[in-house]
Amino acid sequence: MPASIRQRCRAGLTALVALATTVVLATASPASAAETWTETGSDRADPLTESQGLTSVEVPAGSANRYTGIGTIPVSVSSRGWNHVGDPDESYDGYYVEPYQADSGTAKMYRVQAPNGTWSEYVHTLVPGEALNNSWDAVAPDSRYMLSGEYGTMTRFLVFPTPGANSGTSPSANLPLASVVNLDHAVRDVQGCDFSGATTLLCSSDDPDGSLFGYTKPLLRIDLSAAPGSSDVTGHVTALRRLPLRSSCSGTFEAEGIDYDRRSGILRVIVMSPGFCVLTDSKTYKFTRG
Repeated sequence: MPASIRQRCRAGLTALVALATTVVLATASPASAAETWTETGSDRADPLTESQGLTSVEVPAGSANRYTGIGTIPVSVSSRGWNHVGDPDESYDGYYVEPYQADSGTAKMYRVQAPNGTWSEYVHTLVPGEALNNSWDAVAPDSRYMLSGEYGTMTRFLVFPTPGANSGTSPSANLPLASVVNLDHAVRDVQGCDFSGATTLLCSSDDPDGSLFGYTKPLLRIDLSAAPGSSDVTGHVTALRRLPLRSSCSGTFEAEGIDYDRRSGILRVIVMSPGFCVLTDSKTYKFTRG
């Protein structure tokens, strides 16, 4: 074969390889698993008191895990329109934060129990473009700031000073939006997040569609470019696995809140069963990294 023909063949082959590589990169999943979380057990999740969220408690030592559900909302709170509670979190120094929303309005609320046992309410007035729903909160390890999420398809998380734990907050003043986490890939219907490190989050998504990561109900990892604070940071999104969907009933499952216990290394995620089985075999699944 003449040299000129061989050169043209090599050039053509190189172009085909480059094109194939481009196609693969364009169609590949935007984020792939970087770690493995293995299911190790489960507990029944009560649909009234354990159906929305959960958090492990470090202060005081030896405390039981805390859960939220429609049955945990005090009448004094629901009677004022705060009729939905999301996935809570507690700071390492003992401030417990529950996120609340109402059916309508221009604000969301965070109900806080201080380490001394007293309760306070911190109201945040929505900024332009902010969704009304208030699905979860996740307090950063330094306690000064917390993340909070909106429902639907989102490319950001919200950052607030942690009510109570941050000395700049007051129940008598609006809880301001401090910054945002700009995600490098869209997420859908995130129901809970918890910090597993200073700049790492684990999140449960109730995504019913599956087009974002190739499967529904994913467990997500978000790696932040820096600890959250008064300046915007970026978040790299990775899908780790599909959450368990097992029940005696068929139908639509609902992934709910999430908790990572740094003391034991155990990750727990609530998944509510479809139909009548929401009463009988909804579960809080346990996972360990390995």
